[in-house]
Amino acid sequence: MSKVDTAAIVRGLDPADWVQINLLANLPSEKRIIPAMRAQAFAMSTFRLTLEKRFPKLSREEISLKLLEHFTTVRMSKK
Repeated sequence: MSKVDTAAIVRGLDPADWVQINLLANLPSEKRIIPAMRAQAFAMSTFRLTLEKRFPKLSREEISLKLLEHFTTVRMSKK
């Protein structure tokens, strides 16, 4: 990725919320992780709904496999 590509991505981001950053920075680490876990759960449930709409004939188990395949960094072998 070039510096031009990176600059284009950064320009598209909302400005940092410094109040939120300071609030999180002052929390103990065990409480700081909770918002991240909630964000992950939200992202996964939203993506699950998208997959269910895109692939209405797949079973819940097949959707779950697609979800895991998307969100895990470990590469799963294809059957």
